Amino acid sequence: MSLDCLNQNIQHLKAELSHGVLTLYIDRPEAKNAIYSELYLALEQALYQADASPIVRSVILRGAQQDFTAGNDMQDFAKNLHHSTQAAQDSPPFLLLKSTAKFSKPLIIAVKGVAIGIGVTILLHADFVYADESCLFQIPFVSLGLSPEGCSSKLLQQQAGYLLAADLLMTARKFDVHTAYQARLITQICDDPYQQAQHTAKTLAQLPLASLKQSKALMKANLNEIVDWIDHEAKIFMQRVKSPEMREALSAFKEKRKADFSQFS
Repeated sequence: MSLDCLNQNIQHLKAELSHGVLTLYIDRPEAKNAIYSELYLALEQALYQADASPIVRSVILRGAQQDFTAGNDMQDFAKNLHHSTQAAQDSPPFLLLKSTAKFSKPLIIAVKGVAIGIGVTILLHADFVYADESCLFQIPFVSLGLSPEGCSSKLLQQQAGYLLAADLLMTARKFDVHTAYQARLITQICDDPYQQAQHTAKTLAQLPLASLKQSKALMKANLNEIVDWIDHEAKIFMQRVKSPEMREALSAFKEKRKADFSQFS
């Protein structure tokens, strides 16, 4: 099966295949790698194609330069807010999250700089996550009048414990790499996450892929439940998108002011 991400010039997504390792680079530094609809879909398709390709043994996902991703592109989000006719679970961000959850081969994510919104929730579906001291994480959905996505209401609670998950999800606060490690969002804090990701990928390439896939499948025996919960959260999320709190958050973003939620019960 061909890998379109290697053969086509997809804006803001670069791909490199070497010794069975497909590295996907989000390359939009001027926007801290914020992701818009077409880029979500390009990433989703790259993962599905990599999963089906006999020449890909693992995937590394990272930013091209000094950031992972600032999450959803708010201007793109606002532009498409009232024009989408898709079911909630078929919206581009949720399609990407489901393709990540379903990916059957080793998925390695390397994080530098900002990891906001989906930049955090996607980590819950990786097998290895490496990050450095430069990282700044945030799950901002509540501060936007929204709700959790990507099965984070379940998976983050399972990994971090209820109290820390509640802290990170409900306060929407920014947190550093040490809190991310405490929350078990990352495998290791290292000096060079990109180099460590490549080292892990090379190590895995020496092991039988069938055994790696079977091991992952056994550990993720509840995959159907995870995907169903991603869809469930998506429906609630898209209901919140139409809320007055979300409208206030978008107005505040456009007007470069702090949102005022005091008027809402």
